[in-house]
Amino acid sequence: MERSSSTERVLPVTSVKDGSGREVMRDVYCFTTQIVNVYFIGNPAVSSEWVLIDAGMPESGSRILKEAEDRFGPDHKLKAIVLTHGHFDHVGGIIDILAKFPVPVYAHPLEFPYLQGKKDYPEPDSTVQGGLVAKMSAAFPKQAINISEHLKELPASGNIPELPGWKWLHTPGHSEGHISLFRFEGRIIIAGDAFVTVKQDSFYKVLVQKKEVCGPPVYLTTDWQNAWESVIKIANLRPSIAATGHGKPMRGPKMASGLVKLVNHFPYVAVPDYGRFVDNSK
Repeated sequence: MERSSSTERVLPVTSVKDGSGREVMRDVYCFTTQIVNVYFIGNPAVSSEWVLIDAGMPESGSRILKEAEDRFGPDHKLKAIVLTHGHFDHVGGIIDILAKFPVPVYAHPLEFPYLQGKKDYPEPDSTVQGGLVAKMSAAFPKQAINISEHLKELPASGNIPELPGWKWLHTPGHSEGHISLFRFEGRIIIAGDAFVTVKQDSFYKVLVQKKEVCGPPVYLTTDWQNAWESVIKIANLRPSIAATGHGKPMRGPKMASGLVKLVNHFPYVAVPDYGRFVDNSK
């Protein structure tokens, strides 16, 4: 297991929700590390076993495990990690977590090169149309990490090991192997960065966590046509609760109408007017 700057560099970006946790459902818990959410799946009233979805910002591993101890007790047992994708803000704490809990890490095989130390992600596009966070993105890590000894492919059946009742779906665009997780009970989608509930390129909106349904972060989304098709795929599931990688979980009519608007107007409300990945797709 090899470290990279992706798992060592603490970045000076945060939000008012940093370090806070909230129950989305009794067995789905959202914990924010700086500007990104991770999710704990497991009911502490029933068991101390749990599954982690994504692994947060760099240097967040110990904070994630402390929060898990507070929720599930000192004898908590992490059973697996599922990655929506491997960008730095979704794997930042994974090396330290795996050092204490050497569990399987499930991901889409198209993400494997970035998780096996074989291929770096494209450079974030700081020239893209957007706010201050987009301009700062040149400083964001893009280096691959190597967790090969823990990596497992998600089953082609759509099932997720250790998560009965949940299904995964391929939602590329933000990254090649991006996935989302859906459960019919409660109609909850854990969407990673397929779409988000805060305008992620705006420093002010990230800071105050202004809640709104938005497209994926513009500075790292490399395929806008696939990104649109992925949002359509999610909307067709008619989720009641959206638990995204950035922003507060949303539910009810406001979330549903926001998702419909995003689908119907995606080229105008999500796709930037200019940027390296936009220009390359023309």
